[in-house]
Amino acid sequence: MTTANQTLFNPTQLVIELNQNTIDRAWQQSQNAGDSTSRWQKYLNQVSLDAFLPWLRESEDSTAKLGFDKTTQDSIWSVVNGTAIDIDGAKLVLVPSEAEDLSELRVPQEWIDIPELAANYYLAVQVSVDNAYLRVWGYATHQQLKNNGDFSQSDRTYSLSDEKLITDIDVLWVARELCPDEVTQAAIAPIDTLANTQAENLIQRLGSQSQVMPRLAVPFATWAGLIQNPSWCRRLSAARRSPDSKTPVLQWLKEGASKAIADFGWRQIEMSSAVAGSRGATVAETIETPNNIVPKFGFAKKIAIASMPYELRVLPLEEAGSWRFELVCLTAGCAILPGVKLRLLTEDMQGFEGNEDIATEPVEKLFIDLDLEEGESLIWQVEPTPDGYRPEVLQF
Repeated sequence: MTTANQTLFNPTQLVIELNQNTIDRAWQQSQNAGDSTSRWQKYLNQVSLDAFLPWLRESEDSTAKLGFDKTTQDSIWSVVNGTAIDIDGAKLVLVPSEAEDLSELRVPQEWIDIPELAANYYLAVQVSVDNAYLRVWGYATHQQLKNNGDFSQSDRTYSLSDEKLITDIDVLWVARELCPDEVTQAAIAPIDTLANTQAENLIQRLGSQSQVMPRLAVPFATWAGLIQNPSWCRRLSAARRSPDSKTPVLQWLKEGASKAIADFGWRQIEMSSAVAGSRGATVAETIETPNNIVPKFGFAKKIAIASMPYELRVLPLEEAGSWRFELVCLTAGCAILPGVKLRLLTEDMQGFEGNEDIATEPVEKLFIDLDLEEGESLIWQVEPTPDGYRPEVLQF
């Protein structure tokens, strides 16, 4: 990470160069968002995080880390702009924008008035992908924004003009060192907890992509009560990313409905019941069936990672309710490279024990074996994100 030549910028502002790998990786990671607004929001935040956090660790605080787990932060990005970072004893929120106008910092109300999200410091970040730089052009404390900021009901933001911001981020580190007990947060009221039935109804209503701005669709107290709960926030995000219908894997297995399978972008593959029973089994496009062994069916979907062809396979194993999820490369002689991940999440985008396989060296395939109850649903993910990826709920 290098700091850009700042001769064209205010010398007190932090400017960080963006390398192409950072830009490309952030773009790939943003493609699983549910709509164009969420994708762009996630993209700007991912670029900001990937550029600023390494600089922060190297220059000021080696213990700095993302303020929430990655799944929770992803779900927040789907509905609210801003990235939380924990430093020693405090929280920063990056508020990125691509705007050329640097006359004010606008912070979504969620980051100010929800206790679980409120931070100590808010950094105004300009992201210029075309010119390959990120600029931190000012910051303010929670207390400044809450007590002295202008609140806009129309977009539910607190704002401060550039004249009221501190433009030199070094002042933040000096202030923390010299005045560690400085009060940076204003008092805020707790948010009432929603009833489960109300939360379920909100997730169903606001999870529709017809709700372009779900954060403005209901009163703030109701909205805040929903997203302050990490599980509900993840489920809302998953609903906005997922198609209305689920991919009915078990139904396909029972019915062999090849036309329906193709409609979902999958194809049917065969394997003998003897082969299916081996957890080390490979799957063939066609098979011999001596002794009238009845074939079992699996399903496969072609995907592309950086334009390279791969295939995701869902295979029933011999034991009822046992499944294998496999990722293989389709190019002759191709190996899956170190760092590639195959991951499964619950329908509300939560991880679980044994839910991913990662290549630590070149391998022929990645796979995950699971026992599932009838009716359970999973979402598959691959990193790096496949070209044109959209989250898909597989129902068993």
